[in-house]
Amino acid sequence: MVIIDGLYHQTPALRHKEILAAMGRGVSVVGAASIGALRAAELQPFGMAGVGAVFRAYVNGEIDGDDEVAVGQEPGGRQRALTWPLVNLRHVLRIAREEGAADARTCAGLLEPLRAVYYPQRSTAAVLAVLRREGATHLADWLRDRRADDPYFGDLKRLDALEAIGAAVSGALPPAPGRVPAGAWDTGYHRRWVNETVAEDVGALTLATVDRLAYQQLFDSDFATRWAAFLEHHSQRPGDGQGVPLAERMARLGGDGDGAPPVYAVFRPVLDLTDRQTVGLLLAGETAADRATIVRYAARNAEVARTHPGFRPEAVVDAAARRVLLQLWKADAAQLDGEALSRGLGSGQHAVEALKTFLLGFLADARAARPVEAADAR
Repeated sequence: MVIIDGLYHQTPALRHKEILAAMGRGVSVVGAASIGALRAAELQPFGMAGVGAVFRAYVNGEIDGDDEVAVGQEPGGRQRALTWPLVNLRHVLRIAREEGAADARTCAGLLEPLRAVYYPQRSTAAVLAVLRREGATHLADWLRDRRADDPYFGDLKRLDALEAIGAAVSGALPPAPGRVPAGAWDTGYHRRWVNETVAEDVGALTLATVDRLAYQQLFDSDFATRWAAFLEHHSQRPGDGQGVPLAERMARLGGDGDGAPPVYAVFRPVLDLTDRQTVGLLLAGETAADRATIVRYAARNAEVARTHPGFRPEAVVDAAARRVLLQLWKADAAQLDGEALSRGLGSGQHAVEALKTFLLGFLADARAARPVEAADAR
């Protein structure tokens, strides 16, 4: 696997644990050019290899910030770089010194003014303007002419990317300098992140399994029974579950007498939604109508986001979601944590956060149902 570039800023960046998980499964991973070079420098002791000048600069301590490789990209499918990363500007200044387009003192004084331009605004026009403002007019003209002759001139990241791809194609990858410790990536955080990526085609739709599960946990009045059955199944599985019935485990903990906490408060496993048996048990009560409702609620969120730019479901006020949740579960505030735990939601606050994804759609359904209820009452 060759990792070159990636997204961050508006989306979570490529995670270290994701790379460690791949290497732990026997995949050879090499990084170069951009975030690939940065991750390779960070994960070199664990077996990730690196290729190219940018990687070597990180390893040698010549550069250390992620802003060194950051660029603004063209939206859509092409993702063409629209701005200059600092590593490319360093490369250009080095070539300029070698070719006599500017002396070493001039080049040394230009890096900070160029760095001061925010990376999504560091276009070629902006770079040339900074050079001219700093009195490096000859250098600006030289760079303009070189870019006119070769649109890839100065693109060190591109050179490194080509080197890495060539090494992968030829099989000449550098040896892994370290090794991933067994299970280093297998944390609760990693499992939760993996769960966020699991989806399934249901008819003509692709639905995230976490959304389908959350809907059942929140809206299925019998889900506590389903969660209890899952806990029993999980406990009797070899490995994480230790392969014994829950009653026996509770007895070992001295928790089988009067006043003992309920099983669901004691045993709270991190779910693995890549396990089809787990998903099958937890979604056994799901219906086609449930899936259609999830789609409808997602469409409602999208509609509100179009009319209210910047809206996100997680920004819904906690108090509003909590009030609806208590009504939905016919519970009072003191019962909220226990009810959430009995449904595998971790805590009342976790349940409140989970409801926010569905809240606008649920309220829209409730408003639409009121005229019918009023007519029935008459």
